[in-house]
Amino acid sequence: LSANVLVTCADRDGARRLLVDGVSVTPPTLQVRSVVSVAPVILFIANEISTPWVTEAWSYNTESHALSQVTHHGGAVSISGIAECFVSRVSTLDTDRASFTVITPSTSHNIASHAELSLVQPNVRIVTVGASNIPVAILTPRDGLDTPLPVLFDPYGGPHAQRVIASRGAYHSAQWFADQGFVVVIADNAGTPGRGSQCERAVLNDLATTVLDDQVEVVHALVHLEPRADISRVGIRGWSFGGYLAALAVIRRGDVFHAAIAGAPVTDWRLYDTHYTERYLGNPSIDDSAFTATSLMNDVSTLNHPLLLIHGLADDNVVAAHTLQLSSALLEAGKP
Repeated sequence: LSANVLVTCADRDGARRLLVDGVSVTPPTLQVRSVVSVAPVILFIANEISTPWVTEAWSYNTESHALSQVTHHGGAVSISGIAECFVSRVSTLDTDRASFTVITPSTSHNIASHAELSLVQPNVRIVTVGASNIPVAILTPRDGLDTPLPVLFDPYGGPHAQRVIASRGAYHSAQWFADQGFVVVIADNAGTPGRGSQCERAVLNDLATTVLDDQVEVVHALVHLEPRADISRVGIRGWSFGGYLAALAVIRRGDVFHAAIAGAPVTDWRLYDTHYTERYLGNPSIDDSAFTATSLMNDVSTLNHPLLLIHGLADDNVVAAHTLQLSSALLEAGKP
């Protein structure tokens, strides 16, 4: 690639697109996730915005201006290398473990994997919910029964982290919970990656409202999506941002979520990393209204359902002060 050519990624027309010298070379239906290598042929990973759970490798030839899909696995693909020789890692919903292949223009060589097979076998399907096409993974026990089951939501929900992906290996722990007698639901709400610029920016100045609204919409949709889901018994568990979301759900929407387990939750965004938080909520020294509106402290009096708090005292990312502060506020409000 000529040293005079600049390759960048930027949000244009509703999608993150590959730009060569400022000109978009990918369509607005494709969300670029990462650039792998830059040469006369640029390799990158992207997903169709309509199916963010499927990532494939793509290429753009800077000389012929040809855009091509390099892999066609219908799963979660990552690669390392250049167009003339790269290693692919492929995981799908139909395979027990990832496969690794060295690929050149004329040959391919599979790399044997001796990884242990999981003791659980995910029974998962992916659907979309609502007008915004919220990606949802639904897991049920492999018991062959049709009896109603309580529902366990298992989200992350925060920016940069996608939980609903076309990879069987992503659902081992969720399936373990399903096998204990739950319908397990994982939903990628607004703000999560892969669904275009508008979705990712929907959490600007508010990391709570739209995030929680999407989870509630999925609960209501379960009536039509999963006959075994008993939405009169809905729990939610999560860690880090997922812990924040779990606590938020049972505090603000106890009519929908009836119990929660919040692991290492962010309880007040003033206590979290500024380089992360301020890109969404702004600078609190100028305007702290977004921080106040998203804090769990203001709503503790509304809690009327079980909430279990878990936090490691050595956590140096979400520090223990988050949970200690929430615990104190709950105690002051007379909540067990």
